[in-house]
Amino acid sequence: MKYSKFFGKTIKDTPKDASLASHKLLYQAGFIRESTAGRYYFLPLGMRVMQKVQQIIKEEMDAAGAQEMVTPVLHPLGLWQETNRDKASGFGLIKVKDRRDNDFVLGGTAEEMLVDVVRKFQISYKDLPFNVYQFSQKFRDELRARGGLLRLREFIMKDAYSFHADEKDFIKEYENMRDTYSRIYERLGLDTIIVAADNGDIGGEYAHEFQVICDAGEDTIFYVPSKDLYFNKEIAPTQAPPFDQKGEKQLPMKEVKGEGIIGVEALAKFLKIPVEVTTKTILFETEKGEVIAAALRGEYDIDETKLKRVVGCQSLLLITPEKIKELTGANVGYAGILNLPKEVRVFMDDSMEGRVNFEMGANKTNYHSINVNFGRDLPLPEKFYDFKETKPGDIYPETGETYEVFRGVEVGNIFQLGYHYSKKMKDATFIDQDGQPKPYYMGCYGIGLARTLATVVEKHHDDRGITWPKAIAPFAVHLISIKDTNAADEVYKKLQKAGIEVLYDDREDVSAGQKFADADLIGIPVRLVVSPKTGTQIEWKERSVKETELLSFAEVVARLNK
Repeated sequence: MKYSKFFGKTIKDTPKDASLASHKLLYQAGFIRESTAGRYYFLPLGMRVMQKVQQIIKEEMDAAGAQEMVTPVLHPLGLWQETNRDKASGFGLIKVKDRRDNDFVLGGTAEEMLVDVVRKFQISYKDLPFNVYQFSQKFRDELRARGGLLRLREFIMKDAYSFHADEKDFIKEYENMRDTYSRIYERLGLDTIIVAADNGDIGGEYAHEFQVICDAGEDTIFYVPSKDLYFNKEIAPTQAPPFDQKGEKQLPMKEVKGEGIIGVEALAKFLKIPVEVTTKTILFETEKGEVIAAALRGEYDIDETKLKRVVGCQSLLLITPEKIKELTGANVGYAGILNLPKEVRVFMDDSMEGRVNFEMGANKTNYHSINVNFGRDLPLPEKFYDFKETKPGDIYPETGETYEVFRGVEVGNIFQLGYHYSKKMKDATFIDQDGQPKPYYMGCYGIGLARTLATVVEKHHDDRGITWPKAIAPFAVHLISIKDTNAADEVYKKLQKAGIEVLYDDREDVSAGQKFADADLIGIPVRLVVSPKTGTQIEWKERSVKETELLSFAEVVARLNK
């Protein structure tokens, strides 16, 4: 392809909100342009890389025994109502109507659609297991699109779904997909770690993410060296660092007026107590209208993903200020778990265990209770739970060692779905050997192509531009003509005839320095230069090294083919 005719050339400017290397470089090099927040055009260079990423995924999925298909982008709303995800989904469904007043949602994920198509067939145990996958457009009404391609509202995903007779059979495919993903990322030039994660809005009991350790990531990963285990923050079991109160005697409980003092740091300073003695109490309402109170040590925040698992609910909403006043008699900021109405279910985090003379809201505006003690002022709960947000310095409970902490980008995930969908959706069954209908056991497996592409750039760039791995570079070589267009034209034709992908910078009104800078920015693995100085030879330079070589055309082709 001649660069003079190429759509989407390099540019010096960067987007105003670009803070990540991948966002800046993909924009400057002419791979992407933003449409609206979280939605991007893939220009010809970007499209070539995306197609190569997709081809590698396809090759490995096919080799693993999966079968490609595609589902419609518009999902009948009724399918999502069958699983109650029309109300409980956390990634923001986009609902639309057609001219016949039929209700649809733009596909954010496709579990219901795959169950629907499979139940249209009379599946028997002889048909199981099977794994079907697709490359399809996904839509998610993210609250905050960020980082260029790292968090989008519209993107291409490879999602796969497997169907089994039982969990034992599913585990074989789960391991097969884990190994398949590892091969995919190795071919893409990414070192990944496998991280235990939460299933979130997808459902099921366990899941794993493929993460790339990267400062640009928005995920926090907690590592246990002795066990070689990685956990996502939302699932990491955690023990708060010990807070020593040995020998401290119980003091009389009393109420202290602290008008307008809200927030544990300000409160600890006002009361002249350690922040570890303060207590946060947050009131929530579940999707069933049940009110719960969650209490934990003051320096921690609640991890709602963990709390939902503890409570056994699909969603949690903060109680309104009016409802808080009705339940506690106090304004926001003064709630505690002392003397709450009986209908409020109380959950206590294990960070509260073992404390004496601790503080909590008095359920009275402007007042706080201090010197609260279990067994005297507050019943000791039957069980403490772990629903605090894991943070650096926390301890892995099983071994007592402090977590190592990393930032990461999630590039793929595998989920156990179990019977989560087949038991909720009518007739989602197969006929077993005994002739009886039984729900099938499911798994699902996703890769976001754009995020993966961006992560490759985060890990493969320098101060001059992108350094694409050869497997997904938009072209094999970047040919540059300097004051010898005829000779360069001939080399270009020969490279094409030899079946080599070549981007040919044939521009005559651009300096050699600008061409070299553009080549470094675009990041194609090999740069070839034809000029009067090279004579009948060609200058060869690999993007990742400084040295150049003079080679014959035959040597260039042989090296590229090798």
